[in-house]
Amino acid sequence: MDNAARDQVRDVIDKLQRPVPDLSTLLSLLCGPLGSLGLLPPKYTRYNTSPLSNGSVNIRKHIPAFQRALLEHIAPTWDSLLAEEDASPLMDQYFCPDNFSFTYSASGDVAVMAYSTITSQPLTKYAIYLLARLASEYPVDRLHSAIYTTNQSNGAVSMLAWEDCIRSVLSVPGKVSNAIAETGEVPTQLEHGTYYNNISVRTESLVFSLSSKSARDAVSPVTYLLSKLVAIGAFPSTQPTSRSQPSFFQATLQIIRDRTVSTGASGYITMWSSLFSEIPSTLTLRSIITSLLAAIPPLTYPTGTDMSQRIAVKRDARLLRCITGRVTPERDEVWETTMGIILGKDWDQGYARIFICWLFGSFSGQMPNEKDMTTILLIAISYLPPSSQSITSVSLAPPFISGIGLYVGHLDSSVRRCGMLAAEVVAQRAGKILDFGEWDGEDSGKPWAREVRQLLQMRDGDVDLEDVTPTDNVDSSDVKGGPVLSDTARATFREPPDGYDSDDSLTGYASPSSSRSASPTPSELDAIEKDPALNVGVKKVPRPVYLAQLGDLLRSTGGTKSSNEPDDADKVEMALKYAEELIRKKRGYGTELDENAVNLVYGLIGLQNNYELENFEEKRQDALNALVACAPRKSTPALIEEFFKNQYSTSQRYVALNALALGAREMASLPIPSPKVNPDRISFPSKQLPTPLHQRYLEDGGQQLIPLIMDSISNHVIDKEKDASVDKVPEIVRERRLRISKPKITPVSSAGATLVTPLSMSLQRLTPFIEVATEYFIAPLINQFWLFLRDERTREERTAHHQGRQQYHGAGTGLILNPVVLSHFLRTVAILVHAAQNAPEWMAVVAPDALELAVTIGTRPVSRIETDIEDDEESGGQRGKEASVLSAALELALVVLDGCLEIDGGRTISLEYTTLLLGVGEWAGCLFAQLEKGIKVQGTGGVHEIKLRRAAAGVLLKIDDLTSKWRRSMLDIR
Repeated sequence: MDNAARDQVRDVIDKLQRPVPDLSTLLSLLCGPLGSLGLLPPKYTRYNTSPLSNGSVNIRKHIPAFQRALLEHIAPTWDSLLAEEDASPLMDQYFCPDNFSFTYSASGDVAVMAYSTITSQPLTKYAIYLLARLASEYPVDRLHSAIYTTNQSNGAVSMLAWEDCIRSVLSVPGKVSNAIAETGEVPTQLEHGTYYNNISVRTESLVFSLSSKSARDAVSPVTYLLSKLVAIGAFPSTQPTSRSQPSFFQATLQIIRDRTVSTGASGYITMWSSLFSEIPSTLTLRSIITSLLAAIPPLTYPTGTDMSQRIAVKRDARLLRCITGRVTPERDEVWETTMGIILGKDWDQGYARIFICWLFGSFSGQMPNEKDMTTILLIAISYLPPSSQSITSVSLAPPFISGIGLYVGHLDSSVRRCGMLAAEVVAQRAGKILDFGEWDGEDSGKPWAREVRQLLQMRDGDVDLEDVTPTDNVDSSDVKGGPVLSDTARATFREPPDGYDSDDSLTGYASPSSSRSASPTPSELDAIEKDPALNVGVKKVPRPVYLAQLGDLLRSTGGTKSSNEPDDADKVEMALKYAEELIRKKRGYGTELDENAVNLVYGLIGLQNNYELENFEEKRQDALNALVACAPRKSTPALIEEFFKNQYSTSQRYVALNALALGAREMASLPIPSPKVNPDRISFPSKQLPTPLHQRYLEDGGQQLIPLIMDSISNHVIDKEKDASVDKVPEIVRERRLRISKPKITPVSSAGATLVTPLSMSLQRLTPFIEVATEYFIAPLINQFWLFLRDERTREERTAHHQGRQQYHGAGTGLILNPVVLSHFLRTVAILVHAAQNAPEWMAVVAPDALELAVTIGTRPVSRIETDIEDDEESGGQRGKEASVLSAALELALVVLDGCLEIDGGRTISLEYTTLLLGVGEWAGCLFAQLEKGIKVQGTGGVHEIKLRRAAAGVLLKIDDLTSKWRRSMLDIR
């Protein structure tokens, strides 16, 4: 091409990139290059007023420039006018030449360039229209023909062009979906499943067309395409369940089956075998073979012996052999991959028949199900000649003999019969005589053994498909059958004719009559207790009517046993019986409650159940809850102060934390999950204690309330669906939440109710929680914890040089820094933070302090015991954060981040506390990455592992929402 022609082409491109004066000029500019390539439709030749010489346009050099100019400048401006003049096909010819030009070599090259140009540009409506046409008119086999026809002399250049083209072709559905999003519908040709299934069908056509050629480089392009299809998920390990899931073999298996039985299919079969041998990656080969086996339809009756079943087995086995070739140990990768897939999955007996017929005796190994493993062994044995050296070696092999011994000696009769059947069949095939004679009847394993014996009478591989009559030509998926139990075979229960039952397990022992008097009944005991003649000298505890009297009853023993135990027990019982009722009655009546609240806190928190009183924990918890709800300004600071003293047990600390959380939710008019445990969860009712003791020990509401509430909050935070239109305006969200003033009331209808409301003894309004949340609940609790942590670490440092028990550990059993109590503490803080979300100082004080507490406890050691290295079997010498502590810290961070998003869209926490926010994201990301890698956290497993993963994922999602919204404004000017 001379310089004049080159300059002429460049001039046309420049004119298309600049404003075009009129339609005739545009048509002339469009027709010239097309006429030079031979792609100009005949009806537009009259517009070619400035023709270009043949060969002046270089497709690889000039066509991409023409395509970009049309997409960026011409199509947005002239598309309507071109459509009115019926000249739109002129512009389409630069991307997708019509059927008239399909046979020209230039048309394929233009289509190859079009895929690359369109996918590298922001997609428009016109570009999506072109991609839909290209997907239908220029599939991968046509693109392969265009690339390898143009570069016949240079295979390396062709391969590079092919790789670039395939990358562009396979990226189309994703780019189209991202471009359209919610603004329109994706064309049917470009839908994910439809698009890749069409590519799969055209890939099979490419294999068929290349099978008739003897070129040595015909396999490499196809293996590359298959590898890319594996990467995008076109080879699933199971059958797709929706239209959006592509599957190569689901779309092509029937086509391949028809081609393999046609005349002259040897080259086609050889091509497929070569492809499997040339797959460069073992993982890719494994995915392809797994998808192939999953695409084989299962047999309806795996052990069926009728001719239709055997025909289905033989056809599927022949299809597998035609696709993969003969799977032998000489083909290392194919053999090892196939064996790994077959042995690594629990296939049923129908697949076992297909595999044995496919591999002809090369299948062996263990299966998780004893019947399946025995069936596979016997089917494999049936393919060996009777009395051959191979069968004799198997029958005399020590592993086989020991395995038979283990099966025959098993306690399960069905497993025992598997071993007996295997021993008999192998012995008979080896020319020996062995008969256990226990195969009649309907006991476990006997019907199955008879079916397997009948199955072994003929091999599936001996079926001649050429002699099959049309009536036998059925697909295995349509074959239905199987053993049907008659009414006589079902288990029935009849009473003995003589009325005698030999089962004496429910018959009581006969015992002689006793001369002793009968024990008194409960009603008689109550009457005796009320008899005044028997109660001489017994002091009756009066019912308290003032809070001072209630405090005297509670603090009379100081939490310890005294010499006058009956009187003390009666006092505590009377105090707990009326404590909650009296506290709620005194709410709003002068200053009595405020004057006695602190004394009642000390008395209730220090109580211990020394006298085994009934419902002791429940009554004490209710009284403390009422104190916190009715007198928050007095009782809460005292309760928090007492919590951080080292004189209390774990159960007492639980009571304090529960009171803070439940009282706060009552003031905030939030529901409280019921602590009742469903008795139906017990799997062995015969092992239950008597009903009163069973209920007493089963119910552990004190330790379950806080986790139940926290689970409800975290699940709501993670799973809730927001109104997108409202959430875009943070002021509307805040106003909507602040206007909610009516409390949510859920009546208690039964013990199985999921939500209950606190006891209400008065119609007087409680103090709104948002008025006292920060000053009396959250701030004192967090600040006291920091002071306590400082003091505990100081004590640990002072005793660090000592040995053994002389060292002080702040995370010891029963202490606050112990994971059991610490996780409960963090969940309590999270519940308080959640209930105080509408407080005016929440964003400025509560959110950053709570978030700092969560990330500090989650990342920094709170005790030396977390950093010490000890040689113990449980931890392997490593001590670290407990899973319960980490999950509680993450749930606290999740509540804070969700509140920030709801109140102001995360603006304050993102812009004013950027470092803290990014630190939380880094912590949660590292923890989630470790969990995904399988690294176990101390104390993980079961529900703790599920909670930890869920909480970490939720925090990451919230962090992503915040950073994606405020990333550009999160600047550090220090």
